[in-house]
Amino acid sequence: MPSVPEPVPGLRWGIVATGMIASWFVSDLVLPRSNPCATHTIKAVGSSNTAKAKKFVQAYIPSTTQSDVSCYGSYEEVYNDPNVNIVYIATPHAFHKQNCLDAINAGKHVLCEKPFTINAREATAVIDAAREKSVFVMEGMWSRFFPIVAKLQELLFKQKIIGDINRTFVDFSLDMPLDELPATLGAGSLLDIGTYSLTWALLTLESSPGGSQVQRPKVSASQTLVQGVDVSTSALLYYADTGRHGLISSSLLYKTDDVFAKVEGSKGTLFLKGDTASMPDTIIVSLKPENAQKDMGDKKPAASNAQDKRELLFKFDELYGGKGFYHEADATALDIAAGHKESKTMPLGETLRVMRILDEIRAQGGAKFPQDD
Repeated sequence: MPSVPEPVPGLRWGIVATGMIASWFVSDLVLPRSNPCATHTIKAVGSSNTAKAKKFVQAYIPSTTQSDVSCYGSYEEVYNDPNVNIVYIATPHAFHKQNCLDAINAGKHVLCEKPFTINAREATAVIDAAREKSVFVMEGMWSRFFPIVAKLQELLFKQKIIGDINRTFVDFSLDMPLDELPATLGAGSLLDIGTYSLTWALLTLESSPGGSQVQRPKVSASQTLVQGVDVSTSALLYYADTGRHGLISSSLLYKTDDVFAKVEGSKGTLFLKGDTASMPDTIIVSLKPENAQKDMGDKKPAASNAQDKRELLFKFDELYGGKGFYHEADATALDIAAGHKESKTMPLGETLRVMRILDEIRAQGGAKFPQDD
């Protein structure tokens, strides 16, 4: 007899907030895909009023399924909707803690946009509540789920393509209107976009980021503040056991070049490239001449200096589809179906470690929020 295919796990989503990031997330979830490993259904959308929720549904959900979506003028109605089994939280940072706690108390699983909370103390409260209620909770650091990350770590730590890693430089900056960034909501370069700079540093300096044996690097940081908002942040991460350095920065004053990260090793340099550091699409490996031939083997180089056989190019843009949010959504569905309460890719311990590093950067740099008191 032919084998019966395993059922594909599915999630029934409630969406909290209707801003840009929520629109990206929902647009990706409703993309038609062949042979998906999970299915996603939008069952409810909550906003500050019902009209905004209805407008969001009409704009981002296919007309054939719009009637299946409940539109609410409050978040509480999303949490309490029996058709919803997981809540996606896309509110400003300052509201994440309470939104998470409310969803958890209603017995819902939670995927909360990054940064998970304003500080580590808030993150601890959410994690403790999730464990008490035995629900799945994860920070939506979507970049960690991209196929390019697995390739990046394979090149750096399995193939050791650039040899022993010495330093990583990462910058994520955008030209943003400062008058629209209230510090009371957790705005600023560090939490808005600097968390990506930190993430890429961790992914390139640590062979198993988030692992139980990974240390918290020593941090030296500075920030430039304008009316309480950090418009620029720079930090040095130092790993005493390996001697590795990570230099990370973020700014709201200009846009980063397409090549936003550089990893230096004993045999060469690896670069990360993309229109935005949150969604890179290219890895470039540039080997020192004495290492190029023996490490590249029969691979054909794809760069302007191809005649020297020194450069490798890995492209990932065709693997995203939309903006790539479905990678983290699929992983969430598979984890919940397996009975897991947290993600292996983005475990709660790693979220807490990242929040503690961000706290230390702010403590040294001076950016302070009411939630810190």
